[in-house]
Amino acid sequence: MRASTRASTRASTRGGRPSAAAVTAAAVTAAVLAALLAWTLWPSGTAAPSDFGDRPRAQEPAAGPPSGGRDGDLGPGGAQDASGAGAGPAPEPVALRVPRLSLDARVQDVGVQDDGTVEIPEDAGQAGWYRYGPAPGAPAGSAVIVGHVDDRTGDLGAFARLYGVRKGDDVTVAREDAPPVRYEVTAREVVDKDRLPAEVFRRDGRPVLTLVTCAPPYDRERGGYQRNLLVYAVPAGGRG
Repeated sequence: MRASTRASTRASTRGGRPSAAAVTAAAVTAAVLAALLAWTLWPSGTAAPSDFGDRPRAQEPAAGPPSGGRDGDLGPGGAQDASGAGAGPAPEPVALRVPRLSLDARVQDVGVQDDGTVEIPEDAGQAGWYRYGPAPGAPAGSAVIVGHVDDRTGDLGAFARLYGVRKGDDVTVAREDAPPVRYEVTAREVVDKDRLPAEVFRRDGRPVLTLVTCAPPYDRERGGYQRNLLVYAVPAGGRG
């Protein structure tokens, strides 16, 4: 759908400004894409994906990293990495993959916006790791990676695919100058965007990878999507 839209736009703009017909066609195409987006993500009668599993709790801090690596705290003094070799910050994530969903996104580090919310990459095809919290592969806490469900053009974002995630799905996080770490999806829930659980950003306790994106309903007057979809995954080979 996208390829044909780009091709028709290029053809209509050769030799000068696009014609009125081309502009109208583009507007209609955008409307169709938006309708398809809504239909694809939220079939009739379904406001958002259903929850499954239980949100991983901190419980007792992990005694040490299991096979496959754990998320961790990047506080002063650093943390031990997944290999258990020495102290220091865990390597930064650079890519996220969920093979069954064909989700493959580059990951960049993000911080906090002026309003206190977590930044999200401008490119809807990329994801953002919250750099003030644990990194995937360190020994404790919740490593948070955020992403868009769509963008202003109506195109799907990388994290739209999380609407099809299932319990047991494999998640792999590639890291800079370090082996990748693997996780297994255990739970998914939808929460109001202004009631994000505080433990999503916890820096201690058993490790978990937390993936965050938007969820309906969408209300333009109230600033957009009103809920968040949260997907939780624990280290493969050692449940948190």
